[in-house]
Amino acid sequence: MKILYLETSSKNCSVAISDDEKLLCLTEEVSENYKQSESLHTFVEWALEGAGISIQDIEAVSLGKGPGSYTGLRIGSSSAKGFCYGLKVPLIAVNSLESMIEPFLGQNYDLIIPLIDARRMEVYTAIYDGKTGDDVSGTEAKILDETSFTEFKDRKIIFVGDGALKAKEILQLPNAEFNAGIYPSAQYLVKKTMEKIRDKAFEDIAYFEPFYLKDFHGVKKKKSQDLT
Repeated sequence: MKILYLETSSKNCSVAISDDEKLLCLTEEVSENYKQSESLHTFVEWALEGAGISIQDIEAVSLGKGPGSYTGLRIGSSSAKGFCYGLKVPLIAVNSLESMIEPFLGQNYDLIIPLIDARRMEVYTAIYDGKTGDDVSGTEAKILDETSFTEFKDRKIIFVGDGALKAKEILQLPNAEFNAGIYPSAQYLVKKTMEKIRDKAFEDIAYFEPFYLKDFHGVKKKKSQDLT
C-alpha cells in the first residue's frame, strides 16, 4: 500500500512516502520562517519523484494532526483532505508528538517527553514510556516552571523538541537529558499509521479538524484615531 505522509505542525515541513512500512522517500526542511505554504506541494512532487511513483498510485494519506503551529496545521490539513478527496483514498491522522519519540524508543530512557515550543514559557507536551511508547499522560499545553515534571526526578528522562531549550534553563532534574534538535517528521508517522490502517481507524474527511489544542490568537490591530 503506497501511503503519502504530511507533517506540517512545526518549523519542519516534512513529506514522506512508504510502501506499507518500507520508507520509499523523505523530503523535509526545517525553516524558522515556516515555509509550509510555499514548500509543501513542491516537496510532495519531489517525494513522488524520489519514490518513483505518481500521485495516482497513492492509496492513503497520513497527516501529523498536531498540536503545533496553527497555520502549519491548517495548510497540512487542507492539503491532506484535498488529496483524499481527489484520489478517493482514506485519511489517517497521528498525534505529531508521537513522531518525535520514535527515534528514542528502546534507548534505556524511562520516559520520553516531547516539548513543542509555544509562546513564552508554554509548550505542547505529553509523556511517553521510553520502552513501549505508550502514553503516560495526555497531550496538553503546559506552562513550564521550576516544579514541572519534578514527580519524575528519579527517572531517566529525555526531553526532545525545540521547547527543550527553555526547559533546560529552569528544570531541576538531575537525570534528565535535553535534545532540542528534534521536530515532528513524516518518516516517523509510518508505524502508527500502519497500526491505524490495520484497525481501520480512518478519519471522516468532511469533518476532520487538526488537533489545535488551543484557540488561535491573532495579533489585534490598533484602532486608527479619528482625526476629524
